[in-house]
Amino acid sequence: MAVFLLGLSAACCLGFGFVLQQRAATRAPLADFLSFRLLLDLIHMPDWLLGVALMVCGQVLGAVALAYGEVSLVEPLTATNLLFAMVLSRRLTGQPLGWNGWTGVALLALGVTAFIVAGRPAGGGAPAGALRHWLVFGIVAGLALLLTLKARRLPRSGEAALLGLAAGLLYGLQDSLTRVCGQIVQDDGLGVLAVSWQPYAVGVLGLTGMLLVQSAFEMAPLRMSLPSLTAAQPIAGIVCGVGFLGDRLRFTAGALAVEAAGLASIVAGVVLLGSHPAMPAGVAEEEPVGAARLR
Repeated sequence: MAVFLLGLSAACCLGFGFVLQQRAATRAPLADFLSFRLLLDLIHMPDWLLGVALMVCGQVLGAVALAYGEVSLVEPLTATNLLFAMVLSRRLTGQPLGWNGWTGVALLALGVTAFIVAGRPAGGGAPAGALRHWLVFGIVAGLALLLTLKARRLPRSGEAALLGLAAGLLYGLQDSLTRVCGQIVQDDGLGVLAVSWQPYAVGVLGLTGMLLVQSAFEMAPLRMSLPSLTAAQPIAGIVCGVGFLGDRLRFTAGALAVEAAGLASIVAGVVLLGSHPAMPAGVAEEEPVGAARLR
């Protein structure tokens, strides 16, 4: 129960934080797109700082949840951050949920429930060897890099979607390494953690993911990037959890079918909620492209 509450609390902070960050990012100069100067511009905006504070709070709560629960359990719970983002966006815009909104809510909630009940995520499995560890790590990180490079060749909406997808993969990988850091502290103490590579990789992944997310938020409305971000993070986390952390899921034919249906339901719910009119518009919908680039 503590893991469930921590996961949902983390999702609440993340959802609220993403909405506030996007509202601020639309006011940043487009010349700083995919540049760390963008973060320097945003740091002067109070609403962005509040959004980042909420996001950090969510990440801390998520890390605590990961210390007591498996990645395969915590990640589906944090995917509900889109529900909380919808609550705040609806409050800001006054837009009713309607059939699309309520259907998205139901699909996301049912998908998370179905995956957890059918998969019964549990720890205790033998961690993978170095080869498998680095293979899974390299595939997830490499896919995020390819998506980022591909995004530069697409229109704004596609660019934001792929950047959100890449950031979600990095955040899922970051969550997995956060779990590893917690295990190192429990087994060997803080001294061993300080000389391990994992905590520094967590910092690099978090900073890179933040740059991708803010660039996506700056480029297009929230509905273009948040669905792919929210859908990719739990999938990447589950892949890493099962791939090299020793997480165990039920692999009977019936369980696999329900787990797959649950993940599909999560993705469908995320897409429906992310495309809802209540999600705040970005610069692309508020002013002409030429005017935006001249700011």
